[in-house]
Amino acid sequence: MHAEILRPMAALVAWTLVMLVWMLATRLPAMKAAGLRLGTLVGTKPSDADRGLPPQAQWKAHNYNHLHEQPTLFYAICTVIALSGTGNGVNAAIAWAYVGLRVIHSLVQATTNKVGPRFMLFIASSLALAALTLHAVMAVF
Repeated sequence: MHAEILRPMAALVAWTLVMLVWMLATRLPAMKAAGLRLGTLVGTKPSDADRGLPPQAQWKAHNYNHLHEQPTLFYAICTVIALSGTGNGVNAAIAWAYVGLRVIHSLVQATTNKVGPRFMLFIASSLALAALTLHAVMAVF
């Protein structure tokens, strides 16, 4: 089975890995500059890093975490769409829009972290996800 919707799914996974590399490339030097050593850290949590590292270093980490939240619903609903045989055409286009919006959201959060634009991008991507969900429900019920 081949559905166009698989491509944006793979692209978002690839983008998540790009954010992982960017996060590590930013955060590890920030940890070193702050005198933190991975070998001595025990049982820390994300909020500990927020207190000890510069915000700009943490923005990439926050976005990386965000790419493991709502996008999990995207992967699930796109899988339903692909399995229902409706993963081409408009659904693939909406999925690409979702991915594009999430990439732009990542870039905003990781660079300027302006909440207003981030929120608008989040709402727009959520609407795309809602449209995909509606189409999936229509396809399987």
